[in-house]
Amino acid sequence: MEMTESAQAAQTEKPEEKEADHHPYYRPKDAATLILVDRTGAIPKVLVGRRHDKVVFMPGKFVFPGGRVDKTDHRVPVAAPITPELEANLLKGSPKISASRAKSLAIAAIREACEETGLCLGRKTDAALPKFDGAWKPFSDAGLLPDPSSLFLIARAITPPGRVRRFDTRFFTADASAITHRVEGVVHADAELVELVWVELGSQPLADLHPMTKSVLGELQKRLATGPLRHDAEVPFFHFYGGRMHRDVLGESA
Repeated sequence: MEMTESAQAAQTEKPEEKEADHHPYYRPKDAATLILVDRTGAIPKVLVGRRHDKVVFMPGKFVFPGGRVDKTDHRVPVAAPITPELEANLLKGSPKISASRAKSLAIAAIREACEETGLCLGRKTDAALPKFDGAWKPFSDAGLLPDPSSLFLIARAITPPGRVRRFDTRFFTADASAITHRVEGVVHADAELVELVWVELGSQPLADLHPMTKSVLGELQKRLATGPLRHDAEVPFFHFYGGRMHRDVLGESA
């Protein structure tokens, strides 16, 4: 598939984000990002956080919450499983993953969002709750289990070779109405994210996003323009081969 304008933009990287040529090849790590959307107004808004100026990666930039999959994410009990349609989308493409890994990706998106923004996607349950600690403690404190049933897969993107940090990232989205618990004090002047902002699609704060993130956001904007999100919409797959970035569609080409 020919590279689109958004994929061309995604290929543009800052020099400092590239490794020296003598560095070894790094296998990308599985990661998940969550884009929360508020559709109550005429123009949809997405939640972005501004990173601390002192962090190593993308200091001062607006980002969506996300991070690497944790080795224990697949073992976290949930209020409801991921939908079969979401699991099917996550299993598409190459390298292949297991159903357990698909769950881990969805759970990682929820965990990272709660940890970085204090906004948690969960549901109360009649079942006996385990005693969570660490990143999952806010769920335990609120009597919730994480609920990935409202997630949709928007895109998958693999960082090109020759980068210090390489990720195989699945970009999820969920409606803001799925937020059921808020942890106060997570975002502050000394935290990883120093500010949270709901911004309209197409507005200035989004112009300075990482090129790949902007490409994914463009895909989300196109899908939102068609009405309610659906699992049967095509899911783009941005990856680098043959010397350039390509936009393929999961399940069609790779």
